[in-house]
Amino acid sequence: MTKTIETAIFAGGCFWCMVEPFDSLPGIEKVRSGYTGGHTVNPTYEEVSSHTTGHTEAVKIWFDPEKLTYDELVTIYWEQTDPTDAMGQFQDRGDNYRPVIFVANQAQREIAEQSKASLQASARFEQPIVTTIEDAKPFYDAEEYHQDFYKKEPTREALEMEQRLAFKQKNWQKK
Repeated sequence: MTKTIETAIFAGGCFWCMVEPFDSLPGIEKVRSGYTGGHTVNPTYEEVSSHTTGHTEAVKIWFDPEKLTYDELVTIYWEQTDPTDAMGQFQDRGDNYRPVIFVANQAQREIAEQSKASLQASARFEQPIVTTIEDAKPFYDAEEYHQDFYKKEPTREALEMEQRLAFKQKNWQKK
């Protein structure tokens, strides 16, 4: 029997910081950094950083839904981002760093929308939840030097993750 592999695409600031939280989970087959949501075909990092392509830095995750559900992935996603900041995440500012859940189908949309509504209703955050939920568009792999950055540059990655960790500890402790 062939196992089914599904994909999820999440944007939450710099894609370097979005790989590690998913990469080693049971059921994850692969995580790639890339660009999505824009109008330029096969954009480069420099083009995306120029804010002229409409693309957002994101991660694409291939997962086995028998071991890890899409709902579980969305929950992990929320804990990696500031869902109240529409124009970037932590030190990463601009439209190419906006928080987005890109959905591949109606089932993913329903899960993402329900999860967002539950998060808003929880009153965990004083500000409204502004993360958008959008239909998935073509995903373009980032240049190879961006892939698995946390493994290649652990010291630099640790600096990038400090603000996220502090935010997570402040906002995701049991309430």
